[in-house]
Amino acid sequence: MASPRAQPPPYPSAARIADSSCYAQYTASLKCLEEFNSDKSKCQEHFDIYKECKKKEREARLERNRNRSLFS
Repeated sequence: MASPRAQPPPYPSAARIADSSCYAQYTASLKCLEEFNSDKSKCQEHFDIYKECKKKEREARLERNRNRSLFS
C-alpha cells in the first residue's frame, strides 16, 4: 500500500508553497514568528514583503493567462 505522501494532491494544478517564487519570504516570516514567540507585531515587515511578492506573482500569472487566452 502506498504511503499518504505518494498520493497526488486533491487539486494537482494548485501551486504548492515550496514551488512558489515567494518561498524564501514565506519561510522568513515563519522564522520571524518562531524567533519572537508568535508576536506578529514584530514580524510585520516580513509579512509585508511576502504579501508584495505574492501580489507580483499573482499579477505575472494573470498576465501569462491573459496572453494564452483563446478568446482575446
